Amino acid sequence: MKKFLEEFKAFALKGNVMDMAIGVIIGAAFGNIVTALTDNFINPLIAVITGGAEKDENGVMQLVGGTFTVRGVEFSYGAFISAVINFLIIALILFCLLKAVNKAMELGKKKEEEKPAEPPKEEVLLTEIRDLLKERK
Repeated sequence: MKKFLEEFKAFALKGNVMDMAIGVIIGAAFGNIVTALTDNFINPLIAVITGGAEKDENGVMQLVGGTFTVRGVEFSYGAFISAVINFLIIALILFCLLKAVNKAMELGKKKEEEKPAEPPKEEVLLTEIRDLLKERK
């Protein structure tokens, strides 16, 4: 079980896996921005252009908190701005999280590097032979 957990830890903390997870989360957040843009700007604009929307008596744009109306078609810019703000908040949190994970991984690598590397067998044998030859002289 311990070996399984070590393998899972090595897999989960690989840079590629973390980058992919962050990409998926940011992709989902960006999908919300695109959906808000489409639902609240592009679709009503198409309705105005094609004449499929009811026209207001005056045909004047009216600003109403979070939305505005043109020719009877409502544009909800508040929802779009909210989706953009959500995306920026998610991206900032993920950036800070990734920075912390990278820092922890860097500290782990430094500890591994601090351990003196064991010399190769050939070098150990050659050192022993050298020492034996010195003793003979």
